[in-house]
Amino acid sequence: MDTVPLTSIVIVLADSGPFTRECVEHALASDVPVEVVIVDNGSTDGVPEALDRAHADDDRVRVVYNRANLGFGPAVNRGAAQARGERLLVLNPDCLVEADTIRRMAAHIDAHTGIVGAVVCDAGGRPDPASRRRDPLLRRSLATKLGRGGDAGIDIHGPLPDGAEEVEIVSGAIVLMPRTAFDRLHGFDETFFLHCEDMDLCRRARDAGYKVLLAGDVRVLHGKGGSSRHRPVFVSRHKHRSMYLWFRRHDPAARHPLVRAAVWLGIWAHFLLKIPGQLLRERR
Repeated sequence: MDTVPLTSIVIVLADSGPFTRECVEHALASDVPVEVVIVDNGSTDGVPEALDRAHADDDRVRVVYNRANLGFGPAVNRGAAQARGERLLVLNPDCLVEADTIRRMAAHIDAHTGIVGAVVCDAGGRPDPASRRRDPLLRRSLATKLGRGGDAGIDIHGPLPDGAEEVEIVSGAIVLMPRTAFDRLHGFDETFFLHCEDMDLCRRARDAGYKVLLAGDVRVLHGKGGSSRHRPVFVSRHKHRSMYLWFRRHDPAARHPLVRAAVWLGIWAHFLLKIPGQLLRERR
């Protein structure tokens, strides 16, 4: 009988809130061997320390303290450096996996698989379109903004598959990777502080010859981030920066200086326009 390989679950915290406790408990209840590496990016809410105390006698759980916010990708890389598993599951602290989630995602891995994602859903069970998307090339982004989606846009419409479907991008809220693929890609690109690092990883995986798959038969509850609610302008600034960085790295349209300048201006104008509403929501 084959031994089921260990899966290392890396969870990054940044004042992520009490929901994290439930996330960790669900992860530990998986029906395959797991360890949980919690990486704290300088939280002040006491949750990492509470988790450390609660699982002090469980050698499957480790807490790594960065003492500062290094960004999502850098924190994952530091957690992965301490992971012992043959597979890595990068999991947002506001996601709940079921006991069979990892086993069912891993069933789609073969020698050519680099990344497996799942269908992330809200509390009402509605799938997030970010579960499967196309590369956000400029022409696709414009088509989506102008309401001309379909095959020309970023979102992929239509029924979700019953099994695995090869896609361009899966949601970074939950990503399963063979350790060999993660190491070959050198993990997340640490130039991305927050947001778009999952899109970059998927693109680099495909460029390296790996398949990116959506496990369409696996649903995961995604609660949408406590960190974002606490610091909306901070998060938005890094999101817009990462959008431009992805464009510069991966979109052929960025080769044209005038197009590049127009996109830069558009992205940062969009950021500035969103600030008043974000500040108002934060005060509420």
